[in-house]
This record gives sequence, C-alpha cells and structure tokens, in this order.
Amino acid sequence: MSGRLAGPGALVGLRVPGGLAVLVALVVAGLGLRGCSREPSAAEVVLYSSVDSEVLRPIITVFERERGVKVLLVGDTEATKTTGLAQRLLAERDAPRADVWWSSEALSTARLAAAGVLAPLPPAKSEADLSAWPPELRSSGDEWFGFALRARVLVYNPKRLSGAEVPATLADLTRPSLKARVGMARPEFGTTRGHIAALRHIAGGNAVDAWLNAMEANGVRMYDGNASVVRGVAMGEIDVGLTDTDDVRAGQANGWSIAQAFERRGAGSSGAGSPSGDSPDARFGAIGDGTGALLIPNTVALVKGARHLDAARALIQFIRSDRVERMLAESDWGTMPVRPDLASQYPALMVPGGTLVDWEAIAQAEPAGSAAEPSPPRQP
Repeated sequence: MSGRLAGPGALVGLRVPGGLAVLVALVVAGLGLRGCSREPSAAEVVLYSSVDSEVLRPIITVFERERGVKVLLVGDTEATKTTGLAQRLLAERDAPRADVWWSSEALSTARLAAAGVLAPLPPAKSEADLSAWPPELRSSGDEWFGFALRARVLVYNPKRLSGAEVPATLADLTRPSLKARVGMARPEFGTTRGHIAALRHIAGGNAVDAWLNAMEANGVRMYDGNASVVRGVAMGEIDVGLTDTDDVRAGQANGWSIAQAFERRGAGSSGAGSPSGDSPDARFGAIGDGTGALLIPNTVALVKGARHLDAARALIQFIRSDRVERMLAESDWGTMPVRPDLASQYPALMVPGGTLVDWEAIAQAEPAGSAAEPSPPRQP
C-alpha cells in the first residue's frame, strides 16, 4: 500500500448545504433487519455483519466445522447495509444480542467504539504478525481491527468513455460533458457515506460542500447501492459512477461492458469549470487535485457485554487471521490483504496510490446529533 493520507481538515459532521448535501446523515433506528430472534446456546455465537452473504458464508462454514460452534448471522439489506446494523447495535447496547461485529467498512465501527458499544479485542495470536499493522487500521483502544481492503473507484462504460475522457479525479465528475451521466449511491449509507466523511477529513467541509453542490448542479443520479451504480453504467443509464472494487468485479463477472479507474492523487482537474470563474482547485481544494483511491478496510470487533465470550474471541481470532485474508483475496470480493507478504502474492489486487485515513479521528469529529431523517434526493 502506498500514499497514506490523513489530512487534518475540519469534519463538521456529515451535514452539507443544499439538496444532495442534506442526504449525508444517519438514518433513524427501526429499520427492518433479517436475523435471529431465538436465544443462542453456549455452543453458538451471534455475528452481526454487513459482508455479502456469498462471501461470508464459506468463511463461517469453515469456522463452524473446525471449531464446533454454530454462528447465528444477522445481516441487512443492500440499501442500508452497515448503517442499519450499527443503529441496531446502538439500540441494543444496554442488553446486547450480538457477540461479534464484522463490518465491510470502518466508519460505523469507529463510531460504535466511540459510543462505548465495543470492548477491547483479545490479544492476537501473533503480535509479530500485527506489529507493523498501519495505525489507521487499529483503534487506539484496541476495540477494532481493520483488514482485507477494498477501494473506492470510478466505474465507467469503455464504449462511451476512453483515454482522457475517463475521469481522473472526483472533480472531473462535474464536467459539463458528463451532465446527467454520473451516478453514486445514496450518501447516507455504506461506503459512500464513509467516503464523503473521509473527504471532509482530507479536504475540509467547505471543499466537500462545493463538490457535492457541483455534482447536484451537474445532474448526478442517485442509486440505492453501489451495485446499482455499476448496473446503471452497464445498462447505459449513466456513463460513469462511484462504487467499490468488489461491485465492479461482480459486474465484470456478469459479462457487462464496464471498466474501473482509480482516482489519482495530484492528477489535477481537467475541465470542471466553475460558473463563477474560480479554478476547480479553489472550489474543491484537495478534491480538485485528486485524493487517491480511498482504501476501505473490513473491521472486526467484540461487542461489549457479549454473552458468549469464549466463542466470540475464537471467531474474532479466526476472522483476523492470515487464512481469512487469503480466503477474501481469492473470493468474489477480491480484497487486498494488509499483510505485506500476503499482499505480494496477489499483485492484481494492489491499488495504486491507495489512501488510508484515520477513521477513529473522523468518527470522533462527527457530532453526536447526526441521526436526523435524511431528505429525499432530488433527481435530475
């Protein structure tokens, strides 16, 4: 991994002015979730996870077979993903039902740690293996641990965009030539929400506000999830969108005509003109220059008050092992291992110029009263 970037920019919650901007808030609790309702036995452990079931199930099956412990899994919908489960953990913190939390992103996990929902993790089996772990992938209080990285990418239709037409930065998505041809998932959920929070940390709130307002003025289309953004590109609804690497892989496995581009740091903006005559850099700050492809770790944590502590600790040790990182690298997700020796065995999964951010600092900077009901998006 290269190009860590954890700038000190001010994060003023997830609220930004105007139409699209007000979407960036937590949804209220009470979402309908799929999961278990019965009381688990001593030979069971309850796992709340936003990981896609087709990726998660083979890993859990190996654990169950080898450890003789049944994993009761609680998941969520594609649209709400991690946000809904995190709200459930917050609602249950006085009488927790979950033992282990495995999230496919980091912001909600860091927020749960800040809210006191998570407990310190058990010691790793091999401290030598973890001693060089990036600080951005471990909480200062050992409440969570990051591994198996995906990245935020630009997905595009190579039949409609090629060469210099392919955006190199997020600012390029505001080009007049792409008006009403850009899509993104709703930013109150999942990795899109975390991406915008990270941008606030890197570039500052004013720059992110300006970029979101420019995106809205350029007719950005809103989708219910990252997979829907990829489908929109493949079906010709849009030419380019923001999504995650695993969603692009899934689309390509379907035979869709799509390609991905990693945002380049310092690439500069190529044509995102401003009606006021200001340069893109002046309006968008570091976003105009290019912030690099944001790296999104999986995170695992122990729920404070877990009722099945021994089984929970065993599951956590298994999840954060090099074996599981290898399984995830070879899965449909194709995540990039954090362990350097393991990552070197999967060069095709490397993310050039990948950017790590301090999720703990981002979560701590977000105001507590950010659980407002989001306004409906304005469609072009």
